[in-house]
Amino acid sequence: MERYLVLGASGGIGGAMTAALRGRGAAVTTLSRRADGLDLTDPDLVDRALDPLAGPFDGILIATGGLEIAGRRPEKALRQIEAAAMAAQFALNATGPALVLRHAPRLLPRDRRAWVAALSARVGSIGDNRAGGWYGYRAAKAALNQIVRCAAIELARTHPRAICVALHPGTVATALTADYRGTRPAHAPETAARNLLAVLDALGPADSGGFRDWQGAPVPW
Repeated sequence: MERYLVLGASGGIGGAMTAALRGRGAAVTTLSRRADGLDLTDPDLVDRALDPLAGPFDGILIATGGLEIAGRRPEKALRQIEAAAMAAQFALNATGPALVLRHAPRLLPRDRRAWVAALSARVGSIGDNRAGGWYGYRAAKAALNQIVRCAAIELARTHPRAICVALHPGTVATALTADYRGTRPAHAPETAARNLLAVLDALGPADSGGFRDWQGAPVPW
């Protein structure tokens, strides 16, 4: 039986991915702030949640993150930048996943294909940025992409069949996007989960270190 680990399982995408994987007959271990007190901004709590886990897992999904933190909306102009708000964005959306990735080498198998994926966002793409604004969130997601890239390079040395990627799930109808998607069409979380699993199923070790959207297309760095 395949085994998976989903962090952020109480969220819309994390919950849908958990259901989809279990629907395939897999065993899924879940962690979340709501159910388990997992706080990615606290290194001790991250280690306390992950240290007891024993691999190997066939896949690890980091489905955590936040757009509004402590009620601070994304910045629209330079004058709105606040140091504390930007630090909070990095703590949750970049440093937190990095703390999780510290555990990936011991939780992934060395002798077979496995993946670790972090939910990123297209707005974290530097090359695709044509609108500006959202300084903290964009910068934190760009940092996450770099962290994933570095982790992929390191993992390849000891886990040659591992795949480590950043994924853009598209606009998904969750609480995170409720105030920001406007008239843009949004996928249901269940649809997003099917899309992301299809992308992960199609990737191989040569794709490790990449940034893919929900259709499997590369997203510019």
